Amino acid sequence: MVEESKQPKVASASGTTTRRALLFGAGVAGLMASSFSKLASALSTNKTEVQERNMKMGTFTTPDGVEIFYKDWGTGPVVTFSHGWPLSSNAWDAQMLFLGKKGYRVIAHDRRGHGRSGQSWQGNNMDQYADDLAGLMDHLDIKGATMIGHSTGGGEVVRYIARHGQKRVSKVVLIGAVPPLMLKTEKNPGGLPLSVFDEIRDNVVKDRSQFFKDLTVPFYGYNKPGAKASQGVQDSFWRQGMQVSIIGAYDCIKAFSETDQTEDLKKIDVPTLVIHGDADQIVPIDDSGRLSVKLVQNGTLKVIPGAPHGLCTTHAEIVNEEILAFLAK
Repeated sequence: MVEESKQPKVASASGTTTRRALLFGAGVAGLMASSFSKLASALSTNKTEVQERNMKMGTFTTPDGVEIFYKDWGTGPVVTFSHGWPLSSNAWDAQMLFLGKKGYRVIAHDRRGHGRSGQSWQGNNMDQYADDLAGLMDHLDIKGATMIGHSTGGGEVVRYIARHGQKRVSKVVLIGAVPPLMLKTEKNPGGLPLSVFDEIRDNVVKDRSQFFKDLTVPFYGYNKPGAKASQGVQDSFWRQGMQVSIIGAYDCIKAFSETDQTEDLKKIDVPTLVIHGDADQIVPIDDSGRLSVKLVQNGTLKVIPGAPHGLCTTHAEIVNEEILAFLAK
C-alpha cells in the first residue's frame, strides 16, 4: 500500500519534470532561434559590408568578354593610373598610397593580358587598350578625372582621349610615356630602329624570365655610377612581368613601339604635365617627353635629373610631390 500510495506522487513529479523539461526546451529553442536569427542578420550585414569592400577591388567585363581587374580606393577627386609594360597596377603602389592618404580617390587597372586581368588572344593593341580604359571609366561613371599614364600606359591614356574625348577628364599626367612614337621612321628620325624591338620580341619568346630580370637593370638605372640596386624592386618587376600572358607580352611590344600618336597628342587641350627622367634608357626623353609637351595644347614639362625609366619607384617622393602640386593647381 505504501508503494502504491507513492506511485502517483512519483508519477506526478515525473509529469512535472517532463512539463518543465518541455518548457525549458521550448525556451532554449526560442533563444536559439532568436540567436540564429540575429546571427543570420549579422552575417547578412557583414556579407554586404564585405561585398562593398570587395567592390573596391573588382572586375568588369569588356564587350569582347575579357575580364579587367581594377583597384578603386579612397574618396575625393579621382586620379586614374595606367601602368607600363610588362607590369600591372601594382607598379603604382607608391603613388596610390600617397595620393589616397592625401584625400584622393585612386583607381588603377591591370591592362588586358597583364596582372590579374583576362588573357585574351586578340585585342592586345593600343586601340583596344584605350577602349578597355573607356569601359572602366564608364563602369565606374568617373567624372573630372586626372589621368596618369607611365610608359605604355601613357600611350593608353593619349589614345583614350583621341578615341573617346575628354568629357570625363580634367587633367593628364604623362610619366616616361612612349608617345609620340618610339620607332624610327622618315618622319621620326630620332626614334629607335625596328631591330631593337625585334630583339625584345626574340628575348620574350626565348626566355622572358631571364630577359625580365636583365631588363630591370636599365629600367631602374641600376647600371649607372653610384646606383644602389634593390633586389626587392627587381623581384617585384620580374613577378609582375611573369604574370603577363605570352601573347600579351609579345603583342604589346608592337603596340608601344609602332603606334604613332602624334595626332592623338594634338587633341589634348586639358592641362597636361609631362614628367620624364633625363637618364631614361628605355624611352629616351628627347624623342618622347620633349616632343609630346610641344604637341599637346596646354603642356608643362618637368625633367627629373638623373631619373631612370622606373622613376615612379626610384624617385617616388619627387614624382609624388610633382603630381600633388599639379593636382592642386
